[in-house]
Amino acid sequence: MEELAAAAGITVRTLRFYRERGLIPPPRREGRIAWYDEHHLARLRTIAALLERGHTLNGIADLTTAFESGRNVREVLALGAPSEEEPVRLTPGELADHFAGEVTPENLAAALDLGYLVTDGEEIIHISRRLLDVSAALVREGVPLAEVLKAGARVREHADALAELFTDLLRTHAAEDDLWRLRPLAKSVVEAELSMALDRRLRETP
Repeated sequence: MEELAAAAGITVRTLRFYRERGLIPPPRREGRIAWYDEHHLARLRTIAALLERGHTLNGIADLTTAFESGRNVREVLALGAPSEEEPVRLTPGELADHFAGEVTPENLAAALDLGYLVTDGEEIIHISRRLLDVSAALVREGVPLAEVLKAGARVREHADALAELFTDLLRTHAAEDDLWRLRPLAKSVVEAELSMALDRRLRETP
């Protein structure tokens, strides 16, 4: 504990307090010896970064619970990675920087539920750089992250319905070997229709 506390720049008393609050996982024990490793040090550095950004210890405890309730990245990779989207690996501090003041336990839990975020040890993986960048841009423009996530959940429902429509269409009229080759055509139809629908809506008088 003394070595870990020294490496993290905190006192042993503070480390004991964090452990009692469940902010760091228990050490690996061999008899009467307790072993801490780089994962414990990374968690302590994350706690320090979040405290510097104004998070309370209660809030950090809630965030920790939300992180640990998320699906592990191995579960997601077992389902197959998205064919076009580029995942982004982030520390909790970097995620907080993208959405300053908006990374609440509730928003984090919603993002985990949607599958936007998965955990990998002390790091977080966002499944899509495009979605990450767009979400952060909307928040910078004043749209609350909670509303962005609600909209994302609704878009997910419509996107799943459209995907089902086109996969059924292609499987009915095309050979199985041609499905991936024809995939961009279905995507182009949806993009064109969405573009025209946005134009119609934006021209409407509020």
